[in-house]
Amino acid sequence: MKLTFTVEDEAFRAEIAQWLRTNLTGEFAALKFRGGPGDEHMFTAERQRWEKRLAAGGWTGIGWPLKHGGRGCSIEQQVIFHEEYARAGAPGRVGHIGEGLVGPTLIAFADPEQQAKYLPAILAGTDLWCQGYSEPGAGSDLANVKTRARRENADNTWRINGQKVWTSLAHESDWCFVLARTDSESVGHKGLGFFLVSMHQPGVTVRPIEQLTGTSEFNEVFFDDAVAADLIGEPGDGWKIAMALLGFERGVSTLGQQMQFQNELDEIVRIAKSNGAARDPLLRQRIAEAHIGLRLMRYNAMRMLSHTSTESGPEALVYKLHWSSWHRNLGALAMDVLGPEAEILESGPYNLTRLQSLFLFTRSDTIYGGTSQIQRNIIAERGLGMPKEAKGNLR
Repeated sequence: MKLTFTVEDEAFRAEIAQWLRTNLTGEFAALKFRGGPGDEHMFTAERQRWEKRLAAGGWTGIGWPLKHGGRGCSIEQQVIFHEEYARAGAPGRVGHIGEGLVGPTLIAFADPEQQAKYLPAILAGTDLWCQGYSEPGAGSDLANVKTRARRENADNTWRINGQKVWTSLAHESDWCFVLARTDSESVGHKGLGFFLVSMHQPGVTVRPIEQLTGTSEFNEVFFDDAVAADLIGEPGDGWKIAMALLGFERGVSTLGQQMQFQNELDEIVRIAKSNGAARDPLLRQRIAEAHIGLRLMRYNAMRMLSHTSTESGPEALVYKLHWSSWHRNLGALAMDVLGPEAEILESGPYNLTRLQSLFLFTRSDTIYGGTSQIQRNIIAERGLGMPKEAKGNLR
């Protein structure tokens, strides 16, 4: 997809750039370049206040339709927003799951009453969301979820029982969207529902999981007869809605991710120039390859964004495999550029620098969100039409 910017687009660029210069000051100045991969645990309260500042300035939901409270920005303007956001060093978003995933999904599948109930608080930056997909036995094989939803016929209430795991920011979230079985006899993709569940109720327990970095950005969540506030769509629609949400995850929200990657690469280049690592021809070659890989990632995202439906095109199949391998390699490059300093802690256990955290965190990139092995299977089967992997009989 060839991207060109009009005079109006460049005026939009100047507007967001000026707003960021004005607002990334005072209490928010310390947030610059913070909150990226491996750094999500830092400045959480301040970054939540930043979400509200963005909302007050009209910079949340910029790609949402006007009738749902968004700005109705074009793809080009959304690209500009993320470019300028990264250029200003604005912090990692704590509201990205709600704004980038939940919001577009509700706009596509929820009824008007549900949209009116949830969308305004997402736009205002007051409600934070987490994702209830993975389980101990259902990670890359998401269709193996065991969490159950039981309907009480007396008042048509759905109660959720089960466990979710690797739930990013669950300890800070107000809501969780949960994939659960509405039919206890179903297997695979059938019999699933897509539920919205308040995290502030009896029956919801959040337990942090300590990561390799010594921090706990993600958690395991237990649902014990927790009440679902809403079912989106009908019982049995869960898989369709869940897959559409993942399409949004690999859509516009990828731009923000790539801009964070650019900031990390810029920091690596800065250090390479300052400590002399840039004079090493092998390191220069790896830096060049990282730059090329990131540009290719962006252009492929542009192709993905050219689709207007909730169904992503075949180019989306390669995205997870590409970015996770690229980012893992970037973490290794960071350590090699740092040289001996890479193995020295500033103080005490786990007092890591940004790039040390990046290296440790990126070890997981090729696992979470679909392992690389699973991603290759998906590319082979869905993208190339090769024979499907043999599986046991499912009813």
